[in-house]
Amino acid sequence: MDISKISHVSIYPPIGIARIGNSPEYFLASEVPGVEPQPTEGYKDNEGRIKKQAVKFKIYAFDSNNNVLGELTEKEANIKWHVHVANIKAAWYEFNNALDLPKAGIPSEYRNINEKHREKLAIKPSPIEISGTNLSGENYNFDDGEFYGTKVNLGNIETDAQGRVIFVPGNGDAQSKDNIPPTTFANNVGWHDDTCDGVIRATVEVNNIPLEATPAMVAVTPPNFGPGLFGVVTMNDVVQDLFIREMEYPDPAANGVVFYEHIYPMLERMTNTQWVNEGFAMLFGHNSPSDFTNPEFVAMLASPDQSSQEVRQKVFEWFRDPSSEAYKPQQVPPFYGDGFGEYEGLSIVDLPITQTQFNRLQKWAEGEFTTGQLQPKKAFDELSLEEQLNALNQAPLEECLGGPFHPGIELTWPMRVKLMWSAPYRLKVVAKNKDTRLAFGPLLSPQIALSEDGPLSKSGPGALTRWLGVPWQTDEASCLSGYNPSTYLPLPSFWAARVPNQVLSEDGFERLKDDSVNIGQRLKHFDYRQDWLRDLGTQYFKKIDKMTRQWHNLGIIARHEDNVPGDSELLPKYAWVESGRPLPAVDASFEQVEYVEEVILGAREQEERSKDELLEKTELLAAKKDVLKSRRTAAGTTFKRDEM
Repeated sequence: MDISKISHVSIYPPIGIARIGNSPEYFLASEVPGVEPQPTEGYKDNEGRIKKQAVKFKIYAFDSNNNVLGELTEKEANIKWHVHVANIKAAWYEFNNALDLPKAGIPSEYRNINEKHREKLAIKPSPIEISGTNLSGENYNFDDGEFYGTKVNLGNIETDAQGRVIFVPGNGDAQSKDNIPPTTFANNVGWHDDTCDGVIRATVEVNNIPLEATPAMVAVTPPNFGPGLFGVVTMNDVVQDLFIREMEYPDPAANGVVFYEHIYPMLERMTNTQWVNEGFAMLFGHNSPSDFTNPEFVAMLASPDQSSQEVRQKVFEWFRDPSSEAYKPQQVPPFYGDGFGEYEGLSIVDLPITQTQFNRLQKWAEGEFTTGQLQPKKAFDELSLEEQLNALNQAPLEECLGGPFHPGIELTWPMRVKLMWSAPYRLKVVAKNKDTRLAFGPLLSPQIALSEDGPLSKSGPGALTRWLGVPWQTDEASCLSGYNPSTYLPLPSFWAARVPNQVLSEDGFERLKDDSVNIGQRLKHFDYRQDWLRDLGTQYFKKIDKMTRQWHNLGIIARHEDNVPGDSELLPKYAWVESGRPLPAVDASFEQVEYVEEVILGAREQEERSKDELLEKTELLAAKKDVLKSRRTAAGTTFKRDEM
């Protein structure tokens, strides 16, 4: 890099996503869109604790024409990082619904409305500065913020061998100051958790010239319980739709829709949701008529020929039009929308794809596309500098869900509001060391929330996660699937790719792989999905209370590469399987399954042995007759057939 050409520097990713975990171990977030991180020895440690997802921030240099020159490290420059985070959920307003819904936003009053000393509610640790390589330790912990006088640790920062900063999140703690169980999904009085967010800054000194880097933000979110699974609508889809339509962002499909780039990923996500929701398994999963990963079906969908137009059109017409105000629950994707629970019969009750996704689907249905090829994902270091920046822009948000925002899991509805953004993928942020504004009057209305000087005009410590549920565990244990028990399938779903509904258990997968079991029985194991939250019971208040304390015992649904033996097309070649869940010492029901399968197998083996023995006896008798006949013939005696 020619450092004399450096005009300005920026921090990437512009928005980094970290995820809490109760293990001291961590792995780094993926830097490539659509690729899950691959922690060594799995997503849980050897004691069954969930590993944290940390996020690494880097600095890239640009010339005066905004051409990227390369990454700056401690080798080329002196870098001084400044990180300022907070958790202000309890001091913010209640969640009722997304305040940007047209004519539907419900004004909200303060959370913990009876608390007059509201500074007790905001967990605001001191900003931390760090400079150098391979630094870590207690000096870099965000642990001096308090909730009602009790210190809360929101995580820590480290540096690597190149001087990049790594944000390591907290442990996933959630507590009530009065030790009162939670009573609702999003607005529990006296509760806090240790999610957070904030601003990442850096001063870079090159040739004794200081440069202030364009700041980034970090958001600490709940764990990803379905790594490698992605929302049919991701947060990246949501923000890119905004950028294309309102901020002159170049549409990646401007030169034409390419099936394997712009259509197939969305269809594949529909099918892959089969591993976390039984309804999706029925509609789009393996052996279903709409398995969007079935090679023969995909070949038809990928062809622009007139012969496949009818089926393309049928698939397109199945998708909900985001511009329509009609309530069409029979259309897809089968997810609840932002208006869940409040607006029966309106379109916002169900989730649509984005307008950009819909427009591409329409062109595809009409045959205005090329097929392209399914490209293997490159490693980050194999990407060009421009590709690296593009990947760092998109990868964190590709990992986050794009709805429903009720309120959401990682980030929520403000991300689709243009006022939030200074440029595509880059949020407006408050000045250095400035706190996030918390008071906007006794009621936060849509008009106030969306005003030019409202809460979306600048993001600061705690600004992103404040819109979400407190604590996060109660929301995840509440927003599941199939709330109408009379429906045939457990649909719609909420956040299945991050908060699973029904899953293929580890035990079931082991029996599925046993090729000594007959194909019908193996298919039963494949089709039998269990409730992911089954260990928390069915009584709502007990369930959300247990979730605050036992969330780390839940299974992680991850892809297993184990080959499923046998050549039957009815069996999947791979599966996402629940693992890491503490198993009971004795499971009589599973032992019964094993026993009956072994009995049947034993009986079948005995039957085969009996057949073999009968065959041997028959062959022996035939041989004896042949010997007798040959002897008589040799003696010159002739017998009639019935004398034999």
